[in-house]
Amino acid sequence: MVAVMLDGITKQFGGVKVLIDVSLEIEDGSFVAFVGPSGCGKSTLLRVIAGLETADAGDVLFGEERMNDVPAPERGTAMVFQSYALYPHMTVWENMSFSLRLAGIGKAERRRRAQEVAELLQMTDYLDRRPAELSGGQRQRVAIGRAILRRPQVFLFDEPLSNLDASLRADMRIELAGLHKKTANTMIYVTHDQVEAMTMADRIVVMNNGRVIQVGAPMELYSTPASRFVAEFIGSPRMNIFEGVVDTAGEMVEFAEGARIALPGHNLSAGATVALGLRPECLELLPEGTEEAALPAVVDLVEHLGDVALVHCRGLLPGRILAKVDGSTKLASGDRVSIGFDAAAAHVFDADGMRMV
Repeated sequence: MVAVMLDGITKQFGGVKVLIDVSLEIEDGSFVAFVGPSGCGKSTLLRVIAGLETADAGDVLFGEERMNDVPAPERGTAMVFQSYALYPHMTVWENMSFSLRLAGIGKAERRRRAQEVAELLQMTDYLDRRPAELSGGQRQRVAIGRAILRRPQVFLFDEPLSNLDASLRADMRIELAGLHKKTANTMIYVTHDQVEAMTMADRIVVMNNGRVIQVGAPMELYSTPASRFVAEFIGSPRMNIFEGVVDTAGEMVEFAEGARIALPGHNLSAGATVALGLRPECLELLPEGTEEAALPAVVDLVEHLGDVALVHCRGLLPGRILAKVDGSTKLASGDRVSIGFDAAAAHVFDADGMRMV
């Protein structure tokens, strides 16, 4: 186990900067997820940590040791990729222990160590099978087992679950979180799926356009996003965003469609252009004409998902309004409702997309 420090990492390909002055401290034994849209630089940053890419500027440190000039095989990392990359002619235990074979370790010892890791991954019944005889989830377990057998200081995962179906991804999320608890290794996990990050990581690093936008615990990013970008990226379904202008008294936000919303305690500046963020789960759909809800709306579509329903509405706020309600709702397309919410749950962002306190 080891802490990982990144100091001013910059990387470009040709004339395109993919990492711009990235500085991070990843604590020893923590599980950190890098999230962001495709092309934000998260996989490149992981490859810089692994030594598969060389930074143009900045330092990578494992503990007190500067790793910039240390070759990838000597850094003490193990990487699990999106592709399983298993040898088809080898059995499970042979695939897992291939690095030990290259190190000159005897067959009996390789088998013993593979057996130990297989028990951890619930793969003991499959040690003598070949990859073609395994499911996608089992193949990914073999790839993870191969990484464990290297006994790394740092585990690196590059979107390892993206090739699996939804149910397998959910199962593997649980298994990876459990693996972290059992091994206590430092783990860095790259994903574009914020649900994976929220459910597994101790801390999340949100990236965009090669920069770190915000770092924090999952619920910290959900509750107090530092920017509109983070607010829209973290949370499923994504946050509703409505653009408006603060009135001359600095007390209300006015919208082109006619809505006027009071937001006490949000330090509004008269005449400022702002974006109001409301999470779907914070909206309440009340009977039409309910006094405490001043926003009338019409239901466009109801998506029933079992325990919850997603209700798409339109009304006096720009664009479509999405509410997440109890799955037992009787609402249907064409119903008229009043939208209510607690002003304390609202998020307000300035014209530059930064959070207003």
